[in-house]
Amino acid sequence: MTAPRKRRTPRNDTVAEPQAKSETPEFKAIHSTRAFEEIAAQIRANLAEGRLQVGDRLPSERALAEQFGVSRNTLREALRLLEHAGLLRLHKGAHGGAFISERSGDAVIAGLKDLYHLGAITPAQLTQARIWLEEIVVREACRLASAEELDALEANVHEAQEAERAGDFERRSAVHLEFHRMLARMTGNPIIVVMMSAVIELLAHFIRQIGARENPYVVPSRKRLLKHLRARDADAAVLEMTALLKRLQRGYLSRVDSIKP
Repeated sequence: MTAPRKRRTPRNDTVAEPQAKSETPEFKAIHSTRAFEEIAAQIRANLAEGRLQVGDRLPSERALAEQFGVSRNTLREALRLLEHAGLLRLHKGAHGGAFISERSGDAVIAGLKDLYHLGAITPAQLTQARIWLEEIVVREACRLASAEELDALEANVHEAQEAERAGDFERRSAVHLEFHRMLARMTGNPIIVVMMSAVIELLAHFIRQIGARENPYVVPSRKRLLKHLRARDADAAVLEMTALLKRLQRGYLSRVDSIKP
């Protein structure tokens, strides 16, 4: 049995310091009936071309409005658009302003939720996608997870068990879902982390709709999965996770009719 390969890349939940000072962003006056969209496009272009970087603060509202040649209300509409897309963080107060966000996973989550509410994503498709994605995650976690990360997973299982014993099903469900986010972070791939977070957020919303139930078989399955992960047996780990998720899927879909329109 070989030791897991150490990762050198930063995690999704940490932000690397910029290597060089950002260039001064370039903005041009707007001449459009949909000015807020053009403002957003220019800010995106500055980000793509490296003149804006993660953590940078945009000029003040007054300065930006003057550069773009628009009203402050129009500017605010553009900033809110970029905030909803996950590209900006807006803070109020003396030390506030508009900052380039360090993560944009919220935009993916919001997009999936919108598709779900529009009926473009069905519960069956959601739970199936989760099964497919989880297979990739488990294989990579089995290969890359450190002993400390596996210990953290074990602590998560114990926490879920305690919540179950206390009859706190809401807490139990939250801990179970966090287990999947923890596995995703072990891959070291920010795309996988964002996609898993989006699927889990949508799944949590779906579970709230159909109502949580007791699933006493989840914790024993988690314990078997941990044994396979510690043994670096990816095939066994994937089989265990897949069997559990398919069992959960059958239970979820049997209650879809209980969702209120």
